[in-house]
Amino acid sequence: MHFIHKAHTSGDTIAALATPPGEGAIAVIRISGTQAFDVAQEIFSGPVKAYLTHTAHYGEVIDKAGNPIDFCLLLVMKGPRSYTGEDTVEISCHGGSLIVRRVLERILEAGARPAQPGEFSLRAFLNGKLDLAQAEAVQQLIASKSEIALDNAGKQLSGDLSKRIGSFQKSLTDVAAILEAWVDFPEEGLEFAQFDELIDRLKEILAKMCRLANTFHEGKMLHEGLSLCLLGTPNVGKSSLMNALLGKERAIVTEIAGTTRDLLEEDLRLSGLHFRLIDTAGVRKTDEIVELEGIRRTKQATLEADLILLLLDASRPLQKEDRELLETAPKEKTIVVWNKIDMGLPREDVQGVLISAKEKIGLQELRSAIDRLIWREGPPSKDEVAITKIRHKQALDGAIIALQRVIDGLSNRVSAEFVASDMRESLNELGTILGTNVTEDILSSIFSQFCLGK
Repeated sequence: MHFIHKAHTSGDTIAALATPPGEGAIAVIRISGTQAFDVAQEIFSGPVKAYLTHTAHYGEVIDKAGNPIDFCLLLVMKGPRSYTGEDTVEISCHGGSLIVRRVLERILEAGARPAQPGEFSLRAFLNGKLDLAQAEAVQQLIASKSEIALDNAGKQLSGDLSKRIGSFQKSLTDVAAILEAWVDFPEEGLEFAQFDELIDRLKEILAKMCRLANTFHEGKMLHEGLSLCLLGTPNVGKSSLMNALLGKERAIVTEIAGTTRDLLEEDLRLSGLHFRLIDTAGVRKTDEIVELEGIRRTKQATLEADLILLLLDASRPLQKEDRELLETAPKEKTIVVWNKIDMGLPREDVQGVLISAKEKIGLQELRSAIDRLIWREGPPSKDEVAITKIRHKQALDGAIIALQRVIDGLSNRVSAEFVASDMRESLNELGTILGTNVTEDILSSIFSQFCLGK
């Protein structure tokens, strides 16, 4: 079955807590569906059905016998002027977990059913309030872990990505109409000048699609963040650097080599991005079983890390283990850091950032080096939206491959049927991003990742 982006006019009335679970001043419970006002009328002390849309009313949530459960504020929103496009009621009650449970149980008793994860946003999509790219941006907005990620999700929610994809669709549809006419009326043919003109137009569109697809590297970093691994031999100052970057005493620091035996992880905001900072066990030759396990985990962490800071001790000559790490560390994601410059300068001709984690010297230079490695082609423009979902990247790649076949087909005067078929495939791939042609299992997979009340 294929869902087409059209109004969804039937379905159960659903309800769920729309604010985080736990204790708080208030909690918001959302009800949406054809019977939302009937359910609200049964549980609320006021005349819900008589209220004007988008008005708030103070009253009581009552049980079947008319006894008050809680004092609350009730907001009425008549469809289609609501998030879901359906009749919607939002109840703001006190935020105690027991109160919330009782209010929600009363709503379900009155005829609503519990919403599934992401079901409110799914209904917004099916009712044409959001396209699929915008719906996915809702969850990204909620899950944003950095200011840059928040800004990018906001642009996607406001339709920036959808407009870009829509412009590709419109341009390709104009060309597709010509190709389909060529198929239907082959005797008319296409002039050589028309071939050249179409090829030039398609190459221009292809270049724009490729530029958008190439934002995935930055977009993925924005959405998921990066793992930053501290690597080095014992006592080079990995834990001191972790504490310096975090601005707090997170890791134990002593003069005893091998203090860190396991991985220590902490969240860090750096360069406008979210990092998972990992302090590792010092790498050296040892027979001690616990330390060996820590070193094994260190090696695994460096393999999986997005970025490695390889620390060397500037106050002493390089050791054999230091040289081995310099040889084996992946160059494309490693920054060499000379630590302890307050005790001396490097005696070896190995380029790296000079710092003293203990004295907080050189940390800004280190941050700049991290910036340069992350943003290889410069940070993303604030005016551009970056794609962050692998689903979008795969669809764009598919559209690009199909469009390249169209260009090659026109260049080699391939039969019109094949060229037109490739163009339809390219348009179909773009359509999956906005949700104009997606299967039920894809929708289920996307919205199941949403939080319950969204």
